[in-house]
Amino acid sequence: MKVFIENEAGSSVKHEHNEKTLELLSTSQVSRPYPFPYGFVLNTTAEDGDNVDCFVLTKERLRTGDIVDSEPIGLMEQIEDGEVDHKVLAVAPGEQQELDSEIQGTLVDFGNHVFDHIAGKTMNIGRFLDKSAALQYVLQHLDEATAK
Repeated sequence: MKVFIENEAGSSVKHEHNEKTLELLSTSQVSRPYPFPYGFVLNTTAEDGDNVDCFVLTKERLRTGDIVDSEPIGLMEQIEDGEVDHKVLAVAPGEQQELDSEIQGTLVDFGNHVFDHIAGKTMNIGRFLDKSAALQYVLQHLDEATAK
């Protein structure tokens, strides 16, 4: 799967793109720096109308606007303001990354606090699921033209 990187690891700048045309729409500050490169899976549409969100678990420096091949290794359940907003967790092909308790803790902490600056924002982080759940989630959300 191809992932468009919207936000760089270590940055508190949130870029917002039109997820179908990749046009940059705006930037804003968030309450926590992104722990890993973060973006979305191309040619997908999730429950919230946006593309499927994705963290790429890598130490490689990925920049905003990069498009990287990635393999899903897990899925983090997340509900944002009462709406499903799960995150696929992926690695670059050939990279090995264990979805261990340290990485899970980092992602839970980030998810729970990234929008602390927005009054009334609710984030509920659920379970961490395996690679097959992540693959199934991506396949269920492929755009029609891609799925054919």
